[in-house]
Amino acid sequence: MKTTTWAIDPAHSEITFKVKHLMISNVKGEFKTFEASIDGEDFTNSTLSAKIDASSISTNNNDRDTHLKSPDFFEVEQFPEITFKSTSLKKGDDDEYKLVGDLTIKGVTKEITLDTEFGGFMKDPYGNEKAGFSINGKLNRKDFRLNWNAALEAGGVMVGNEVKINAEVQFVKQIS
Repeated sequence: MKTTTWAIDPAHSEITFKVKHLMISNVKGEFKTFEASIDGEDFTNSTLSAKIDASSISTNNNDRDTHLKSPDFFEVEQFPEITFKSTSLKKGDDDEYKLVGDLTIKGVTKEITLDTEFGGFMKDPYGNEKAGFSINGKLNRKDFRLNWNAALEAGGVMVGNEVKINAEVQFVKQIS
């Protein structure tokens, strides 16, 4: 019996985030190295699994990236991976879904719900069948022990607690 899986196409995918800095603007970052797969033909009855290399974080600032990799934030030497495993995908209106799953950062696992838009299926010029998704959500970084902050002289804090996440991803159909 043939089984269908979908493997992420990293050349056509990205995982980004935004967080408030100085309470006045957003700083954007991304994870450069990740893998993900979906098991099965019917996405609503499948499991999406993802692994992100925490040390691949990039905000286009080496000093900030080094700080984010330190024990103040991701502590990448002890916790090298961020993982996500879906528990359900529920259809909403049109091509809108709610993707629910367990996110693990720094050894802490929490259930999160992500707004997911299914972009559709398409064959690329090489005959590969692809599926595209836009995934958005937010989380409180302190729920995952990403607690570092600094009080500002004028009031408020340096880093906001809410992190907005976005993944623009393409998956390639694999049949074995």
